Amino acid sequence: MMDTVLTLVFSIVMLFFMIFPAIKIVGWIDTKLPIPLHWYNAAVILVTILLSLLIGLFLRFY
Repeated sequence: MMDTVLTLVFSIVMLFFMIFPAIKIVGWIDTKLPIPLHWYNAAVILVTILLSLLIGLFLRFY
């Protein structure tokens, strides 16, 4: 339980820092495969959350 809480705490902090890389990643995907605007915004949010969770896991267990 404590591992989950610490991972989420680290991930919440990293949300702000992962917005720019998520925009760049989704922009690159958009050049390869055109994405409608509605899905583009949802993809940026999803990639931001995934990147922050990955960084949170890395910080917790490294």
